[in-house]
Amino acid sequence: MTLEDLTLDVEQHLEVKAPPEKVFAAALHRLGKGNTKTDGQSMELLLESKPGGRWYRDRGHGIGHLWGFVQVIKPPTLLELSGPMFMSYPAINHLEVKVEPAPGGSRLTLRHRAIGMIDPEHRKGVTTGWLHTLDTIRQDCE
Repeated sequence: MTLEDLTLDVEQHLEVKAPPEKVFAAALHRLGKGNTKTDGQSMELLLESKPGGRWYRDRGHGIGHLWGFVQVIKPPTLLELSGPMFMSYPAINHLEVKVEPAPGGSRLTLRHRAIGMIDPEHRKGVTTGWLHTLDTIRQDCE
């Protein structure tokens, strides 16, 4: 196993025709209650938008999955989440969401980094999954 097999580093950018405040609010929504799979089905995620706040799936009846914790929140420019996310195996993830003013609106940057025993299927799906989330944020704002 190589270091490349044990790490993940995905960075994606998106230009949004909306002010940073609106983009940041949409990002919080889409990482929480508004998060959906690519088929539109709810991920049942909740995000407590405060330092130390939980990010988790609540499937009801005491069933759930901890995705992480809010490490940094600086509305409307920065959100950092860290934890296992969707990886139920030895791995740690860090998700950074930045919103910066840009001509005509905002620039949204999402960077997902991980280290651990990363499942090849997760490695393949993470890019598509985050692109879907970014697209829904843009749709919410525009």
